[in-house]
Amino acid sequence: MDSSAGEHGMARSGLFLLLTGLMWRFGGACPESCTCSISRIVCIDSEPGIEDFPVLTLDDMENITEIYIANQNRLFDLSDSSLRHYINLRNLTVTRTRLTSISSDAFFNNTRLQYVNLRDNNLSTLSWRTFQNFNITFPLLLSGNPLDCVCENLWIKLKLQEEADSPDLTCTDDRGVTRDFATLTPPDCVVPTVEVTPQNVTEMEGGNVKAVCSASGSPAPVILWNLDMLSTHYEIDPLDTESILTLTGLSSDDNGRKIVCSVENMVGQSEATLELNILFPPAILQLLPPERNHHWCIPFTVTGNPKPELRWYHNNTTLEEQDFIRTIIHEYTENEDHGCLQLVNPTHIHNGKYRLVVKNEFGQDEKTVSAQFIDPPYFNTTEPEFGYSCKCNIIVKRTINSSKKCIVSKLTAVLSFLLWASSASYTQTLVCV
Repeated sequence: MDSSAGEHGMARSGLFLLLTGLMWRFGGACPESCTCSISRIVCIDSEPGIEDFPVLTLDDMENITEIYIANQNRLFDLSDSSLRHYINLRNLTVTRTRLTSISSDAFFNNTRLQYVNLRDNNLSTLSWRTFQNFNITFPLLLSGNPLDCVCENLWIKLKLQEEADSPDLTCTDDRGVTRDFATLTPPDCVVPTVEVTPQNVTEMEGGNVKAVCSASGSPAPVILWNLDMLSTHYEIDPLDTESILTLTGLSSDDNGRKIVCSVENMVGQSEATLELNILFPPAILQLLPPERNHHWCIPFTVTGNPKPELRWYHNNTTLEEQDFIRTIIHEYTENEDHGCLQLVNPTHIHNGKYRLVVKNEFGQDEKTVSAQFIDPPYFNTTEPEFGYSCKCNIIVKRTINSSKKCIVSKLTAVLSFLLWASSASYTQTLVCV
């Protein structure tokens, strides 16, 4: 038997088994009116039809990137849960169905949507909240729906007036007259606006701040402060067209935070921010013993506003930074700097205590850590192994003299000795016999 023919046969057999496996995989969950593949769902058969989107296994739904649904007379609603698990969905078409309502959170988990076609359904209103996570930067097709000429739909005109679908959009007013959507101007319907005063504050830690959020729009918008994760104590005094926020005992944890005041009505939403610049003295949050990665590193985390000045001391002597000993900041955040004192190939002369001092105009902080990079050379022996054959003794003296000359076989041994000698507080004499 020809070997190439056998290989082709095995390939065809493998492809058949793969397709059979995929059909078996989706067969139990894919509705009768649909066809389901690894990345696509198509439901176009009206009988028996579907009432909601197919529910496959969790992994299968997460792999779907395109859904095409048409001719479904039993599909009326798109709920919060209909598309919840289709997190990678990019293209969605729902057309020629009886779709009447779409939940405001229907697309909450579908942040990767790039194309939505809702033509020729039964939608009379559609809230801007349904698409608030997308900013409507992708094609949204709505023509062929019996849209009402009401305030709730005005956002469609404002957001989609540049879209290709816009000339085909119409709405029906309260007299039953069909009008071009471009002429929609319902009375008492104004997009809300908002202003926060002041927009920026600079205040010491422990101080107090008062800000006012003023709103306008019709219908009268709702005013909301986003105070999630705020450490500072706050109180809100709501009024008709404004809301007063009072912050007491400002926490340094909130330095750099932007507090959002949002206003919304059925037409749309608007936001303004209050940014906090909280001044506080520096602190060393951590100073750890040295770690060895590519180079040695003494890790630290410091905080303070304004950013504090860093100064290092080695054994109570000011450490002059150079190319092989220098401060490196790995990560900057609004409140913290994470970094290390980097040492390139340190020796025993770099052992000792390292003190970090941080300082700004409001105070200072300091911490000390011990570092042991390498053990000092050991010379307290009558026969040190310097790599030569003569017998040597090391005698501590104030001057360096040699009684004899020795032939040294390994230069590295001598250099090691000299390095040790130069680091001591006294000089040594190498006496070779």
